[in-house]
Amino acid sequence: MSTEDLPMKEDMESKINKYSEPEQVQTGPKEKEAWVLADPAPDGGFSAWSVLSGSCTIAWIPSLQIFFMFAMGPIVGQLYDRYGPRYLLLVGSLLHVFGLMMASISTQYYQVLLSQGVVSAIGVATIFQPALGVIPGWFDKMRGVAYGITATGSSIGGIIFPIMVQKLIAQVGYGWAMRIAAFMILGLLAIANLAIRSRIPPRPKPMTKEELLQPFQELTMILVIAGFVLLTFGIFIPIDYVVAEALELGMDPNIAQYLLAMLNAGSLFGRLIAGALADTLGAYNIFTFVCYLSGILVLALWIPGTGNAAVIAFAVIFGFTSGAYASLIANLIVKISPNFKVIGYRTGLAFLFGSIGGLTTNPIAGAILQNSNGSYIGMKIFSGVFIMSGTTLVFAARLHRTGPKLVAKF
Repeated sequence: MSTEDLPMKEDMESKINKYSEPEQVQTGPKEKEAWVLADPAPDGGFSAWSVLSGSCTIAWIPSLQIFFMFAMGPIVGQLYDRYGPRYLLLVGSLLHVFGLMMASISTQYYQVLLSQGVVSAIGVATIFQPALGVIPGWFDKMRGVAYGITATGSSIGGIIFPIMVQKLIAQVGYGWAMRIAAFMILGLLAIANLAIRSRIPPRPKPMTKEELLQPFQELTMILVIAGFVLLTFGIFIPIDYVVAEALELGMDPNIAQYLLAMLNAGSLFGRLIAGALADTLGAYNIFTFVCYLSGILVLALWIPGTGNAAVIAFAVIFGFTSGAYASLIANLIVKISPNFKVIGYRTGLAFLFGSIGGLTTNPIAGAILQNSNGSYIGMKIFSGVFIMSGTTLVFAARLHRTGPKLVAKF
């Protein structure tokens, strides 16, 4: 489970305050009078703009989480290649749980930023990559299925934890809700530490200069990493904003709070099916197909969709198609790597460059939203274009390896 699945106290309270007030229904001529104030809105000034600082400030926490989870890639990857997964998993488990525990007793913004946005995220990074790195040594013909099953863990967590934590916050408060979640994660990580092991012996000696620079001399690797960067800018926007826009459109908060769970439910099946099909039809073929479909969904369904049915349908279907992004990216790197001994480093490089989008996507999307006077259309276009562009670069990498053979398995 990613720490971004755990809601922040301030964010929860702001949404509750915003949407729990009963609406005053106006009809006839009085409808326009509801928008007329004796004191006109200032449309600027320190007091007006400072209202936005709270949401912007909170948004940096999940952005930092994604950044550290990805940016630690080359460091964690090299440590994995040299020493194996055991100690990384142990240290990562302790850091992740410690960060969540500290977040549960935090009272200041900087404390939450450090505990949940930095410490916990670094812990996740040192767990996430070794869990993926051991798969190629154990699976070959069924590697896609193995990656798909592994990736479903975050989908299951994304279904259960948001609902569970929201209910716990209402019953026992924010602090104990976070602590209960941390204890559950500790139990799950204990099982992971016992079960995950590498079949390939580690290589204690450091990588040579040639091995470190080789990925930057391979056009296929460069195209895949560049595509991953662009995809990261686009793929997280629907996940981060589908609930907020649904509430703005008037969806019942009791329904909207389950949108993310619906998206993760779709992602669960998408990851499993994409992984299985990757073994039969090729990882690059399945990845490009479903990611193109994700971009089309954003542009053709999310932009015009304003009713509850359209928004729910988008959340479920986008979750399904975007599931391949999470389940197959490591498989793409493995297929173009020269040997198992550099998989950790090369996968880490892809995550490092992807962290650029993870850190900046939320602020960029927020700026587009603000400059569009609250309209989500510009942000949706941004998301769809970047998803399509990133997928095109990955498809170009596939063509570079296979040539113009559209039916080739790769």
